[in-house]
Amino acid sequence: MRCGEIIAVGSELLLGGRLDTNSLFLTERLGPVGVEVRFKSVVGDVEDDIVAAIRTAARRADVVVLTGGLGPTVDDRTRQAVARATGCPLSRRPEALEGMRRRLATWGRPPTAAQLRQALIPKGAEVLANPVGSAPGFRLSWKSCLIVALPGVPAEAEQMFFLAVAPELAAESAAHERIERRVLHTFGLPESDLDGKLQGVVRAGRGVRLGLLASPLGVTVTLTACGAHPGTPKAPKAGRNARESVLDRLTRIVRRRIGRYVYAEGAETMEEVVGRYLADQGLRLAVAESCTGGLIGHRLTQVPGSSTYLDRVAVCYSNQAKIELLGVPEDLMRQHGAVSAEVAAAMARGIRIRSHAGVGLSVTGIAGPGGGTVMKPVGLVYVGLDTGENDRSVTREFRFHGDRQAIKMRASQAALEMLRRWLVRTGARVRS
Repeated sequence: MRCGEIIAVGSELLLGGRLDTNSLFLTERLGPVGVEVRFKSVVGDVEDDIVAAIRTAARRADVVVLTGGLGPTVDDRTRQAVARATGCPLSRRPEALEGMRRRLATWGRPPTAAQLRQALIPKGAEVLANPVGSAPGFRLSWKSCLIVALPGVPAEAEQMFFLAVAPELAAESAAHERIERRVLHTFGLPESDLDGKLQGVVRAGRGVRLGLLASPLGVTVTLTACGAHPGTPKAPKAGRNARESVLDRLTRIVRRRIGRYVYAEGAETMEEVVGRYLADQGLRLAVAESCTGGLIGHRLTQVPGSSTYLDRVAVCYSNQAKIELLGVPEDLMRQHGAVSAEVAAAMARGIRIRSHAGVGLSVTGIAGPGGGTVMKPVGLVYVGLDTGENDRSVTREFRFHGDRQAIKMRASQAALEMLRRWLVRTGARVRS
């Protein structure tokens, strides 16, 4: 297994103006092609600092991936830093220049003098074409280290990695050197409870690591194997086990232990799962949101094709909006308050009836940091679900913690999870 290091370049990553999402993406994708990320670093736009980071990384890693600093402005110093660190001088490369000219021409723009500097590539490096943007990347073998430089724009870095970097790394890695991982996403059980349920699943010496990562979206369970033929039994037994890897068997055990709390596997999101169930069952959904402010609708519409099952989303933030747009009775609001099971039920019923959708979903709560009371504290959220069955809604109460953003995210996840479980039950009834 080769050792990898990621260097994210950009002062904005140190000053709080931007998140380093490239490192997360690269860490996830390098393992399957035989590179275990052992180090990550973030460095500003100071050339001396970038040079020092490259030299340090090259001493301890086999593969170093830099992102950022390949643009046309004066603070883009990655090319110069790699040239200094390796002693490979910059030269204008025709293939880099031509690729950049073609890209700019499709945008109807001639290259500026500043943009022409992007064609300067360290001597001996292979130019990596940019299929999305104008800045080319490059790959350079130096001493015993492979240095890869990618743009900082996530969409550009991801495309270039998939097209020009991953295939080469995979070809250089023997099958027994690769990292294998299974990822299960859960919601509804705290991290400590999950840990208790999964005690003993992974035993010492099996070469598999169990990980738990909590977030407002729930707890992610990972099973990671690396080393000789990761996840493959040394002596396959007859029958079903002969066709399964250790990771596959452990994944089945984890699913068996935590069951209904698992909502997705791999890269699939809650909104994708819910959308798939809605589409499969031919149902249309209408959503009424208060404290989440349209977050549920935003998440659902991030999925391509969501127009086939999402009818409408109404953000009814004020009490008057709930009364006028959803038909929530004014007396009900006065008696129970906007944040109540009764109002959540009325909101779900109102949006379903007005939209003629098959199912109505609602959420109302107190996201904070103010507005809470002893009886109704910050983090109190009610979710309503109405399907027209027996002319009544189903509601659930939640008590979430965290800041305003975390509470809104948890509330949106809880609403989608409540819908998912109902869809699972209805789907099972249809199949039976």
